[in-house]
Amino acid sequence: MRIAVSACLLGENYKYSGGNNLCPELVDALSGHEVIPVCPEVLGGLPIPRPPAEIVHGEVRTQAGASVDAAFRLGAKRALDHIEAAGGCDLAVLQPRSPSCGASEVYDGTFSGRLVPGSGVFVRLLRQHGLRVMQPDDFLTEFAGLG
Repeated sequence: MRIAVSACLLGENYKYSGGNNLCPELVDALSGHEVIPVCPEVLGGLPIPRPPAEIVHGEVRTQAGASVDAAFRLGAKRALDHIEAAGGCDLAVLQPRSPSCGASEVYDGTFSGRLVPGSGVFVRLLRQHGLRVMQPDDFLTEFAGLG
């Protein structure tokens, strides 16, 4: 399979804090698959590190209230273009809870750590294009060992 994967899950230091979300079990499970690393936030021109952002009333904003929505949407488009230029993908495995990549829940916009059902900007764009999006745990449950 050809799988788009959040670059931070692969160990790239693209997380808003400058770190990563390396998931060794996911990296192992991706062996034998073609992986397309993506980070819509970086592709949208946001720096590393960058202020944390959450979706506030449908718009991506920093805790200080600055809108970063345009960068998030541009990054989502560029990430989709990157995937398509690589030949497309069968599915995407993305970082949970992110305002870009959260697939089933995101932070509620109050910067309190509270989660609500929802999806990030990039996830919504991928789904509009008919692509399946999963969180790492779901991928590991469903596809581990199929490499």
